Amino acid sequence: MKYFIILLFSIFLFNARAIAQPKQGQLAEDIALPTPEGDTLHLSDLKGKVVLLDFWASWCGPCRVANRGMAKIYSKFRDKGFEIFSVSIDNEKKDWIKAIKKDNITWKQVNMPGSWESPIARRWGIEAIPTSYLIDRDGHLVAMDLEGKQLEETLKYLLGK
Repeated sequence: MKYFIILLFSIFLFNARAIAQPKQGQLAEDIALPTPEGDTLHLSDLKGKVVLLDFWASWCGPCRVANRGMAKIYSKFRDKGFEIFSVSIDNEKKDWIKAIKKDNITWKQVNMPGSWESPIARRWGIEAIPTSYLIDRDGHLVAMDLEGKQLEETLKYLLGK
């Protein structure tokens, strides 16, 4: 009986998390967070562009590798209406700033201290990083965790190029 209750609880927890994660076609919920310079940047400020919303951290090895791939895609599509809005979950601002410089990141950066427990991470269902969402010009979620050629092909389609 004990194992049955644990199994039921696990199924409930898994389903609750699946429900919490934003779904394709939904309107992207706004995010307003500080930039490295201390200004507040809103995700909604980028409406009209195709946006890759990227959650990452300086201490995350796979995130740092993904930054290199995003740099290539960003340079290829930024003049065509594409933007990246990266949300760092770093608690230490100095580590975040150091990673931005070391990775030569030129796209939009904001910081969300509080890691997995922050309200934004919970609303977006962030449980692992890197996690990304592709958002169309009208602010609707198109896809999640696209990389490489798949991301490029989707961007070509969305940007009409």
